[in-house]
Amino acid sequence: MWLIDSSIGRKVVMSVSGGALILFLTFHMAMNCVALISGEAYNAVCEFLGANWYALVGTVGLAFLVVVHFVYAFILSVQNAKARGNQKYAVTERPKSVEWASQNMLVLGVIVALGLVLHLANFWSKMQLQELIHSQAIVNGVAVSPTDGAALIEYTFSQWYFVVLYIVWLGALWFHLSHGFWSALQTLGWSGKTWLCRWQVIGNIYVAVVILGFMAVVLTFFFKSLC
Repeated sequence: MWLIDSSIGRKVVMSVSGGALILFLTFHMAMNCVALISGEAYNAVCEFLGANWYALVGTVGLAFLVVVHFVYAFILSVQNAKARGNQKYAVTERPKSVEWASQNMLVLGVIVALGLVLHLANFWSKMQLQELIHSQAIVNGVAVSPTDGAALIEYTFSQWYFVVLYIVWLGALWFHLSHGFWSALQTLGWSGKTWLCRWQVIGNIYVAVVILGFMAVVLTFFFKSLC
């Protein structure tokens, strides 16, 4: 099957799965920003997206997309390394036409993956998972309802080390997505010579809005905890 056997097929899978994940991140950012307006409204959203069947189907689908995206990213990185051979050791400077993010997508991907594990530990394992097993998470010695996302946000981002880790994660995510956005469109054949630069600008703006939305939640609750 060409989606598995060919290099172009793998890139198509990467592009489609990456695009779907960017759309999810956009939704997730918008949902998180609700917490900036009202904790009760955010908890209502959390309850709606708890352990209901549609949320579980969505979670399984997202997990599948993440696994596929990272597996194909690893395969392509190994493939590219083999194609370069000894030339990779001869290169001492990055070509001006090549983005830094493009040459470090695997490293950025690893940071993104580690950040995802942290995020799942801080939120998913204390919310949807606890609801599935009919239990409550213990946060700072206090039992927290699986649908009390506002309390989890307030506690998590009151801890300076989590704030630092999330900022590093979001920074890596920005580099990863800003390159992946236009690269995916290029792979799918939606960007010619005229539109390539345009998609790069659009992608940078779009990804910046998404990342700044996440960052606003992190920093708002951190500074709120200092008051």
